[in-house]
Amino acid sequence: MSLRSLAAELLPAALQGLQRGPLAQGPAELSVEVTSYAELNVKLSYLSKAELKQVREAYKFADAAHLGQYRASGLPYITHPIAVAGLCADWKLDAQAIMAALMHDTIEDQGVTKTELIEKFGAPTADLVDGLTKLDKLQFNTREESQAESFRKMLLAMARDVRVILIKLADRMHNMRTMQAMAPNKRQRIARETLDIYAPIAHRLGLNQTYRELQELCFEMLHPWRHGALSKAVQRARGHRRDIVERVQKEVLEAFVQQKMKVQVSGREKTVSSIYEKMREKHAGFAQVNDIFGFRIVVPTLTECYIALGVLHQLYKPVPGRFKDYIAIPKANGYQSLHTTLVSPLGTAVEFQVRTEAMHAVAEKGIAAHWIYKTNDRRNATADAQQLSAMWLQSLLDIQNETRDAAEFLEHVKIDLHPDAVYVFTPRSKILALPRGATPVDFAYAIHSDVGQHTVAAKVNGEPVALRTELKSGDVVEIITAPGAKPNPAWLSMVRTGRARSKIRHHLKNMEAEESRALGEKLLAQALRAEGLQPPSADPTDTAAAALWQQLARWGGNRHRGELLVDIGLGRKIAIIVAKRLAQMMGERGIRPDAVTLTLGRYGQDDNAFTQGEVLVDGSEGASIQFAPCCRPIPGDHIVGYLGRGEGLMVHTADCPTAKRLLERDSERWMRVDWAEEMTRSFETQLHVLVQNGKGVLAQVASAVSSAEADITHLDMDPTPAQETTELRLLISVRDRVHLADVLRTMRRSPVVLKVSRTRLH
Repeated sequence: MSLRSLAAELLPAALQGLQRGPLAQGPAELSVEVTSYAELNVKLSYLSKAELKQVREAYKFADAAHLGQYRASGLPYITHPIAVAGLCADWKLDAQAIMAALMHDTIEDQGVTKTELIEKFGAPTADLVDGLTKLDKLQFNTREESQAESFRKMLLAMARDVRVILIKLADRMHNMRTMQAMAPNKRQRIARETLDIYAPIAHRLGLNQTYRELQELCFEMLHPWRHGALSKAVQRARGHRRDIVERVQKEVLEAFVQQKMKVQVSGREKTVSSIYEKMREKHAGFAQVNDIFGFRIVVPTLTECYIALGVLHQLYKPVPGRFKDYIAIPKANGYQSLHTTLVSPLGTAVEFQVRTEAMHAVAEKGIAAHWIYKTNDRRNATADAQQLSAMWLQSLLDIQNETRDAAEFLEHVKIDLHPDAVYVFTPRSKILALPRGATPVDFAYAIHSDVGQHTVAAKVNGEPVALRTELKSGDVVEIITAPGAKPNPAWLSMVRTGRARSKIRHHLKNMEAEESRALGEKLLAQALRAEGLQPPSADPTDTAAAALWQQLARWGGNRHRGELLVDIGLGRKIAIIVAKRLAQMMGERGIRPDAVTLTLGRYGQDDNAFTQGEVLVDGSEGASIQFAPCCRPIPGDHIVGYLGRGEGLMVHTADCPTAKRLLERDSERWMRVDWAEEMTRSFETQLHVLVQNGKGVLAQVASAVSSAEADITHLDMDPTPAQETTELRLLISVRDRVHLADVLRTMRRSPVVLKVSRTRLH
């Protein structure tokens, strides 16, 4: 079964347990904190008697487990799980989720085992609790490593059952509300983590009400003075603008009454944190932020949204360029509304949002709204939110499949949690949402992994563009592919989506491993021939040879032969040392050195510092063999190779000062390297050119290089103000030393070139 089909099945299964019932109106409902089981029991009236009995048993179990444990505020610890369960009850989560909320800290803090929970409350509830449990019992080198691994565990549990993240968000919400008793440094750390990870997850799943409150609490913890000053300014503005708000609300209601439309009009006020972000974004003071207050219009049907928009535009003049249709093109988290900014009677800008009741439910409750309602119409209205969330959960599984490092996984997920988005079209008019700043490469990987892997060019709105071009909303993007194309390492600096980044890194790691393995095999074979032996067979059906390789791999601390060869190719292990150990093992099995092989292996070696066999290079080696940027060797130069630790083979010219210093310090890592008879590509070298200033100097220099059949790949000029002469540093591509000499002769014949020479870094 593919990951895509797996995710399509996992999300509905994860949400089947969520009960459906009437959704509470307004953001105030979520702010009510439950402090006792009696209050929680009132909120759980939507559960059956049997389910209420199970929940009570879970409460008793959690109460006994946390007996004698207190929070930093001095309250009994059990008040925290009760409050978390109360927040989950606002989403009408099922009995299993409420039980997990009550017991979510029992494994982590009280030593309760998952097996014990399975026996008492069943596997589904135990899985939820386990998904919420940090990996504190394992050993990690740093707090960051522990956090990253715990976060990965939780997100993968969330991909299997979305109730995990709903419970975790409720847990984080209550912790943020009650952090005043904690030390300031701990408050700052938790608030920063919440702002970086948990608030964006709430936004990504459409839980905008939760998202806004988490943002506000984080802003208050991270910037208490700014929050206090802005809160006072908002209070003053609220008093000054009360009359205008009441007037606008009255005029809007009268306009809809005249049209005989049934609407709900409610005023809304921007949060302090969102006002602060707008001030930073616009580099403006509080007085310049006009749209602190806005209005929400809720209508019965989709058609009436657009009728209501017409009524509003007839009542007040719209501000040009401030209309957005998120109904036709929903946001990435499923949010749908019409947004328009109008000029009020006093000349201030006022934003209006127009939506249906079902859209309002999705806007506030996100993915949970689909399961709270009973009616089919509302379930259908939130299907887009469910589908978009399923796509994001699928992307988590894809990234996990490509990325085994927890810190790297966390980095990819943070990128994907970026709330801003652009909406672009495929040539067949399919809409894709991508993070702001995304490029055609991100678009290609969003279409399909194979499209991304074989991308060579792109067109935007029918015009060819560079692959690093930032896409804008409304762009029509076409990707051009080629069967033999491969990802470019430079793409990592331009992509914005975690999916694209993980796919590119995965490919590059595999490519580097394959090349390093081939180099390691070559180095080990050469070192073993110096011992008079041929390498054992790599055929897995040869049991004796396979056992020998496995024994050698275990000796080297590797899992198998391939991993050992990769380590040799990357310089993590010295080929001659591994060869001597392998020769010893082969000798124990009665395999003796062969005189002919011994002669061939040691032929031509003298008693200098180079301890390993010769490697021929032709430019096709890829990442496993690199050419040192300090001396930039080209065919015809006398060269040597340095086997760096974890860097593969670095080729230097024999007279390179850097190479000489490394030779004195680490002589056992040097080896013989020579050029192959045929080269597969050209090589770069650097020239220092002194030219006489004048019109067309660069053109004449470029013409001289071109006439010698070479290419300029990079050019730097002297940054000082122009005098009679200027220094140029050119990076040119040549075939070999003979070709370079031809380029130098041609350039010296140019009348503007006073001096030209090959340069090397020291």
